[in-house]
Amino acid sequence: MKKRKNSAGCAGSSWKRLQRSGKAFQKRVCLVQTRIWQRLQKGRTVFLAGFLACICILISGCGSQTADGKWKDGYYTAMMEEYSHGWKEYVTICVMDNKIVSVEFNAKNASGFIKAWDNAYMKNMYPVTGTYPNRYTRTYAAELLEEQSGDEIDMIAGASNSGGNFRRLAAAVLECAKKGDTQIAVVAAEKEE
Repeated sequence: MKKRKNSAGCAGSSWKRLQRSGKAFQKRVCLVQTRIWQRLQKGRTVFLAGFLACICILISGCGSQTADGKWKDGYYTAMMEEYSHGWKEYVTICVMDNKIVSVEFNAKNASGFIKAWDNAYMKNMYPVTGTYPNRYTRTYAAELLEEQSGDEIDMIAGASNSGGNFRRLAAAVLECAKKGDTQIAVVAAEKEE
């Protein structure tokens, strides 16, 4: 006797397997849809939080000058004109609400490698001078951040050349902040007599 086929063209037991696998498939699809919906909800929350943060920044006047301030908000950079011993020093500050909120002082070589990351340079410099770039660059930067002025920077023994450059760079970058000039200021090296 021949088995009758159903509307899907399957014999009886095959049809039941197909129905069962279809239900399993439907469960999987439902589970995937639920997970996607949950991720969308999280994404909406993250998007909403980011959107509100942007609105707060815009309302707070990011990029504007305070009415009685001496510095305009923004990022400012000053860089030495020439390389010295293969390195060109620079200072970058961020000013917000008439206050310096971050300072980076470092040097880079012609290929863009940062001096404070050069372990070989540190190993050679430390025994001779008692300091090294990663230490003195952070110290000078911290003084500018604390004092909010380049006038009170103390020189560090063993890094006085960089200290003199830091003072000149700090003066230039603060002048840029005063004018609101975000172009990189180029500072000439001190002439040796």
